[in-house]
Amino acid sequence: MGSLNEKKQRFLCLHGFRTSAEILKKQVVGRWSSSVVEKLDLVFVDAPFPCQGKSDVEGFFDPPYYEWFQFNKEFTEYQNFDNCLAYIEDCMIKYGPFDGLLGFSQGGVLSAALPGLQEKGVCLANVPKVRYVIIIGGAKLKNQAIAEKAYSLPIKCPSVHFIGKEDLLKEYGSELVESFVDPLVIHHPKGHTIPRFDEESLQQMLSFLERIQGDISMTEEKQTEIAKKDS
Repeated sequence: MGSLNEKKQRFLCLHGFRTSAEILKKQVVGRWSSSVVEKLDLVFVDAPFPCQGKSDVEGFFDPPYYEWFQFNKEFTEYQNFDNCLAYIEDCMIKYGPFDGLLGFSQGGVLSAALPGLQEKGVCLANVPKVRYVIIIGGAKLKNQAIAEKAYSLPIKCPSVHFIGKEDLLKEYGSELVESFVDPLVIHHPKGHTIPRFDEESLQQMLSFLERIQGDISMTEEKQTEIAKKDS
């Protein structure tokens, strides 16, 4: 059991293509067990660009809708990608510091790529290292120049990957998992969506959160010891 004053892990949450912070918040908070949500300090932000076409969630969720960057049909050429990275860094400075990133779909693609890009000095130079990622319906970036930087080294930060049995992108999600050193993969029966937990996946998720809580507590203890020695 955690203590009442236990520090919650703060995650920046990146929504899917042509959706919004509000939509992701409704899905995560509405579908995930309160025992998971209560352990996290979730900050939801809208992507920087207004939706430039039809949204798949039209009729299900109200607009406005946003997109992180634009891309061609093959997902190999991007527009506004650098602006997107700069915007995410601004959000991390404004609302952080953050322990990790949570992303769904296009937000999941970004969340999974950012630790590697940060490691290579491509982005997020002015914020602490991304320590954990939670990826729902993610995939790899296909732009060769960016992908070489994002995935050239095994990504060391602990990660959770939700992969849906009916998700048309599931093979891309499985391919992404291979880039991580220590991934926890949670399979669910649904499609490209934020899934609810069953008993097994809930236990897996709670174990992951307990583990990162332990990491954070250890880091804080070390920092306190160093501060005492320096004073």
